[in-house]
Amino acid sequence: MTMLPLNRRRFLMAGAALGASPLLMRVSPAAAASLTAGFIYVGPRDDFGYNQSHAEGAAAIKDMAGLTITEEENVAESDAVVKTMESMIQLDGASLLFPTSFGYYKPFVVDTAKQYPDVEFRHCGGLWTPKDPKNAGSYFGYIGTAQYICGIVAGHMTKSKRLGFVAAKPIPQVLMNINAYTLGARSVDPSIKTQVIFTGDWAMPVKEAEAVNALVDQGADVLTCHVDSPKVFVQTATGRGAFVSGYHTSQAPLAPQKYLTGAEWHWATVYKMFAEKALAGQPLPNFVRGGLAEDFVKISPYGPAVTEAARKQADAVKAEVMKGGYAVIKGPLKDNKGNTVVAAGKAYPETAIELETMDYLVEGVIGSTS
Repeated sequence: MTMLPLNRRRFLMAGAALGASPLLMRVSPAAAASLTAGFIYVGPRDDFGYNQSHAEGAAAIKDMAGLTITEEENVAESDAVVKTMESMIQLDGASLLFPTSFGYYKPFVVDTAKQYPDVEFRHCGGLWTPKDPKNAGSYFGYIGTAQYICGIVAGHMTKSKRLGFVAAKPIPQVLMNINAYTLGARSVDPSIKTQVIFTGDWAMPVKEAEAVNALVDQGADVLTCHVDSPKVFVQTATGRGAFVSGYHTSQAPLAPQKYLTGAEWHWATVYKMFAEKALAGQPLPNFVRGGLAEDFVKISPYGPAVTEAARKQADAVKAEVMKGGYAVIKGPLKDNKGNTVVAAGKAYPETAIELETMDYLVEGVIGSTS
């Protein structure tokens, strides 16, 4: 549900035009009876995907004593998010904001944080550095490792040895998922290939459906995605008879027989931590990351079609991951152009900051980042 949608933005702009108004004075966090946290989503919060995963995290903490939640959905990665952040601060008294979409961070979150030094901004996926405002920060999950495990399942389930991947944009987080999924599948059978199609944006349902059909037409029999809402992707792929791996949240209800497993977010862990610290008046960390072991991400339960061999190998790798230090990206590793990107003997565990600037597709992926 959107809280005070466009009317609130219009009211804020109208008030600014009229000059100072008591209604536009931000409530001081120190004087507030409770902490107000604002969540901002680039799409609908019931999208079976990225936005829903954050909305589920917000819902998990909404009953915390002293905490009030305000939300707004369908906010573009543009000046629109600035208006939303300002309205949450000035009208709702929000002192902790979670703008959740990748494109919000620079320049919008960074610039707004400079204007409101008493408000804490924590962004999903951005790469916060000490050069950024101290009242800003970023959080993310090492979901690439979960994608690797999902790739193992896909590697066992494909008969054509051809996987399909529908992706939005070739940013590092997306490339990591494509590469990890492919490497997981190729750990089962090195002859497996993944064909990727980039749609160009986070929510392009028509292009996503077209991409699925093109991938199936070219022989892909197991597909996954990195788009905001996998709903159309799942329905189209399973309608064509393909198996699917999910993303963001579980899409098993959409395809109970064809859903293999999926890489999911568990943002409740992150939001609870931030809320507890803010309510206690403690400093908030600027750079937060975690994976399966930290309960930042999880893997969907296996679907009925998943074989015992697939379950056994995936579970064994998950057990190793839970011990910490597991490296999906390790050498010798070439990109899909034949260049060595990780030398023999070198490994990047999921915590390696270098992975957050990944700009290549690994050997075995059919597709291009440009």
